[in-house]
Amino acid sequence: MTSLNILSGGAAQGLVRGLSEPFKAQTGLGIDGEFGAVGVMADKLRAGTAADLVILTQALLAKLAEGNLVTPSSIADVGRVETALAVRSRDPKVTVKTETDLREVLRSADAIFVPDIKASTAGQHVAKVLDQLGIAYEVASRLKIFPNGAAAMRELASSTATRPIGCTQATEIIATDGIALSGALPPGCELVTMYTAGVTTRAAHPQEAAALIALLTGADHKELRQRAGFTG
Repeated sequence: MTSLNILSGGAAQGLVRGLSEPFKAQTGLGIDGEFGAVGVMADKLRAGTAADLVILTQALLAKLAEGNLVTPSSIADVGRVETALAVRSRDPKVTVKTETDLREVLRSADAIFVPDIKASTAGQHVAKVLDQLGIAYEVASRLKIFPNGAAAMRELASSTATRPIGCTQATEIIATDGIALSGALPPGCELVTMYTAGVTTRAAHPQEAAALIALLTGADHKELRQRAGFTG
């Protein structure tokens, strides 16, 4: 079966998966591609990886459009995603209302599961927050870093640590079995990221890519976006 190829931040994986059947019914195409750290996905497109559609942060999409890799008129916002905390489903949720709360939660964790701290949106933010809280050196040996948020959350789910915690995009937490969303980061440490979709200038299936963007952003699927962890 012919497939639409996408390069996407991991934050959108659950939403895309939820729309695969409606998309197939509308276009006859499946959906193939990669989900991962947004910086890695953008670099893959720049390096010539075949893709019809990209779903990345708003800032990255703008840069790719400037570089003539994404068609500007096709770009549309999908929704905002919070960076949040995660615990194993069997563990009690943590309450984090202030920077002090967050500092103590992270200090008490014996394993902290995060995505790539250089190439992923959430991972970069985690590194910044640890510096801001003054505990980056203290917790460095407990950081468990994975290529993307989805991988980090799967590892958190199967962790045998006593008090593990995770931090990544809320959408990746919601989409992973065995873990639970434990709330957003507190004021002063929060991050809300707008994710945006666009058709690539080298798309083999530009019309179908535009059709998927319409599904991703359409009013008919607002509830699905909310369940996946996207806000308006």
